[in-house]
Amino acid sequence: MRKQFTVTVYSDPGHAWAKVRKSVLTNLGIADKVSSYSYQRGEYAFLEEDCDLSLLMQALQSHGTKLCFIEKHTDKQSRIRNYERYSV
Repeated sequence: MRKQFTVTVYSDPGHAWAKVRKSVLTNLGIADKVSSYSYQRGEYAFLEEDCDLSLLMQALQSHGTKLCFIEKHTDKQSRIRNYERYSV
């Protein structure tokens, strides 16, 4: 049976980000591969949809885990854009 990992994806009219615990990125060995186009706040990273979310998907797939999404959208600019840029 294949494992499943669920993330919440937050989007605004211009972009989207997947909320993931930074410890997950570390455990998958991809924490240092996430770009500065993603954001962070506390123990969470908000992976930008174009490259960094794909990086997560590939890492999970290589571990036999399917990625599932819960989507949340706002018609306003997301507050995520004001978070600190991601860095290790």
